[in-house]
Amino acid sequence: MTLPFPLTPDPDPLAAERGRKLFTGPVDFLKGVVAMDGLPPADRPEVCFAGRSNVGKSSLINALTGRRALARTSNTPGRTQEINFFTLGESHYLVDLPGYGFAKAPVPVVEKWQRLLRAYLAGRANLRRAFVLVDMRHGIKDVDHEIMTLLDKSAVTFQVVLTKSDKLGAAAQDKTLAQVRGALARHPAAFPELLVTSSEKRDGLDSLRAIIAGLG
Repeated sequence: MTLPFPLTPDPDPLAAERGRKLFTGPVDFLKGVVAMDGLPPADRPEVCFAGRSNVGKSSLINALTGRRALARTSNTPGRTQEINFFTLGESHYLVDLPGYGFAKAPVPVVEKWQRLLRAYLAGRANLRRAFVLVDMRHGIKDVDHEIMTLLDKSAVTFQVVLTKSDKLGAAAQDKTLAQVRGALARHPAAFPELLVTSSEKRDGLDSLRAIIAGLG
């Protein structure tokens, strides 16, 4: 029997090479956006990364791009307070969304982030896919369902990327995968494959690069 939400297969050599070339080319920080009128032109395919605070989003972006400090990492949840745009050559935007859930910031600031996030997701025509990062140790939480429901309502396809897989053994990973598969069944915008990654071990990075390169 085929599992619902199977793991993403390894990319074929051509797709892997396309992904490698995209991420070994110029990758630059473009701008941080705090209001919709600051968004860059929607003139190329775009992918965004969303995740709970401290899920390892900045570490994954840095590992993907091979730039140690492209996205700021911090042990303080909620450090990223704006939508950060990066250019992948002249062909794609990579977008780092503010962390959500348990952000150590004043309530009005958190509410402002949430309004901006909703407006961005609902109004960005060139957004090809959202990658929702989920800590492999914890699975999908209520706050993840909130962002996934927002993506459902915005008709934005999202793919779950499990992070920090190196922190768990195989049995514990299988338990989390089962929980995630069950949780995703209620979300119509969920892309029907899961990707397991480790920024430390570099697992899953070739697959994620190939997926992004293929979303032209």
